[in-house]
Formats: sequence, C-alpha cells, structure tokens
Amino acid sequence: MNDRSGAPAAISCKGVWQVFGHNPKQKLKAALERSGGDARAAAADLRKDGLIPAVQDATFEVREGELFVIMGLSGSGKSTLIRSISHLIQGTAGEILIEGENILEASKRRLIELRRHKLGMVFQHFGLFPHMTVAENVAFPLKMQGKGRKERRARALEVIQLVGLEGREGAFPRELSGGQRQRVGIARSLAVNPDIWFLDEPFSALDPLIRRQLQDEFLNIQATLQKSIVFITHDITEALKLADRIAIMKDGEIVQIGTPAEIVLHPVNNYVAEFSKDVAKGQHARVAMVMDDKNPAPQNMPDDPGLRTNMTIDTALAKCMSLYEPVPVWDGDGKMAGFVHPAELAAALQVEAD
Repeated sequence: MNDRSGAPAAISCKGVWQVFGHNPKQKLKAALERSGGDARAAAADLRKDGLIPAVQDATFEVREGELFVIMGLSGSGKSTLIRSISHLIQGTAGEILIEGENILEASKRRLIELRRHKLGMVFQHFGLFPHMTVAENVAFPLKMQGKGRKERRARALEVIQLVGLEGREGAFPRELSGGQRQRVGIARSLAVNPDIWFLDEPFSALDPLIRRQLQDEFLNIQATLQKSIVFITHDITEALKLADRIAIMKDGEIVQIGTPAEIVLHPVNNYVAEFSKDVAKGQHARVAMVMDDKNPAPQNMPDDPGLRTNMTIDTALAKCMSLYEPVPVWDGDGKMAGFVHPAELAAALQVEAD
C-alpha cells in the first residue's frame, strides 16, 4: 500500500448519479428539489416512481498513482459506477473530472481520443479476437491509433514481457489458459500506455491459485508503472491485498472510504464490519495507527523491541509478548515517531462498528 494523500487528483467525482428508467434527469432533479437536496430521500422517491438509482450522489477522488478499489455486494452499484466514470454509460447528473476535464460534457470525438490515449480498461470477460495471435491482440489498440507495424510489434512485445507471456506471442486465444488469456487482456489495455486504468473484476472468473498469482503480478506491474487505477471487486481479501484505499458501496451509495487498515479497524457500520469479520486484522493494521505521537514520550522506557511505524500489529505484538510498559516506535529514518503500550496493540484488534 502506498500513501498518495499528497498527490493531485487523477479522477474527481462530485455528486455523480446514475439513474435508470424513464426521463431520469428530470425526475432526479424534481426528487432532489422535493427532498431539499437529501440524496437518500431523493433515491427513495425515485424508487417509488419506478426508477432505479444505481449510483447515488457519489463523491470521491482517485489520486495520481493510486490503486483505488471499489467493492460491495452484487447489485451495490460498483460496476455501474466504474462504467459511469469511464463514460461507457452516460451519467445522469454530477461531475466527473479526468485530469481536470469534465467528461460528462465531452463530445463523442473527444471521448474516443481519451479512450485511445489516456484510458485503459480490463473486464472480467477477456474479449480477445479469436482469429488473432497474442501479439496481434495486444497490438490492436495501437493499430486503431494509426501506429506503424514495426512500432506496434515492438510495443506489443514489451508489454507481453511485462505480463509474463514471453514465448506465447504467436499463440491463439484458444491455445491459452484462463489466466494467460486474462494476461493478454491486461497487456492489451497497457499497450497504449494509459494514464488511468479501469479494471472491473478482472480476476473473478479464475481459479483461486491463478487468481492469487495474477494479483501478485498485478501489484508488481503497478509498482513499476504507477498508474492511476480504479479496480472493482466483491472480494474483501483481494481489496485489502491490492488497495491503497477502498470505497465500500451499498444500494448505490458509497458508505465508507478508507485505507485497508481503516476499513478493517474502524468500520462505520455493521455492513462494512461484516465484510472484514473473518479477516486477520493484525495483518493489515499498522503500528502507526495506534501509537501515541501527540503526547510526550515517557522518560524511562527500559524496553525497546524495535517497533517500526509500518510494522503490522501482529508482528509488533509478537515482539512485545512479555512486555508490560510503553515502548518506543521508530520511523523509517531511525527517529522516534512515538510510543505505544503493548496492551493498546492488543486492544486495537477488538473491532466494533463506529
């Protein structure tokens, strides 16, 4: 996980609604006026009128270089939201800024330019051309850009190597495993070197072992490329493993946004807490979340088990098993960042909804 709190926004969503049904824009406007701007009341009003508010008043930012995961149960609105952000469907209301440009107001021509040059997309179903080889599938977006054959081939081989498919350039999709076909899909989306990458449950159809392998490879790719990513999943384990921050959705509404540790240790309600009830919380929470860096450190701390701010609570507890007094916590530069009582480390794992 990377801290991107100081990075500028690659995507900024403000009051985004996606409503399905007859005359949605006018009916949403009327519902908001009747409710005095109360989004939940407006959504309830729309449902009574036979419309479906699939995304309700979504407001958030995705920072440059951030891996932002949106998760929720089936029907929560997560896939609809990513399709709205990427403008695969026309948003009903709100503002979606991509690098400062409101794509809800963009022309069709401009949207084509954005998709060809700035936006990459990967979905659960691979969508490969069966009559094309791996290299030809990967190079296809570059052909749409008008790139020459030599340049297309060179770039295709570069990203094929990046996703671990060297030696399979001449294979056809029917000759590949599910995991290999998804790697081709990822390589194809990276061929145009997009600034922003949308992935909608890209690994969910794969066997668990292959899925874990692709998650690891995906993190390695992101560590190299540092793309701004919106990643959709219904799997809390996948979200916690991949995300810099997570947005939890329910019934079209974003109910919490936070780091993996914040989602696990400080769920805002029982719905969020239910997602992580079986998660080993000490593997995701860090010492920095529970240490005291506001008050003066005790003058006499006889024990120093070598705790670090980025150390997991499980690891820290193992180092403090026989200690009963406050201990120092050190940052990455070897400076004391604060202190923590061993009992507070254990207490942090006793989670209740806020």
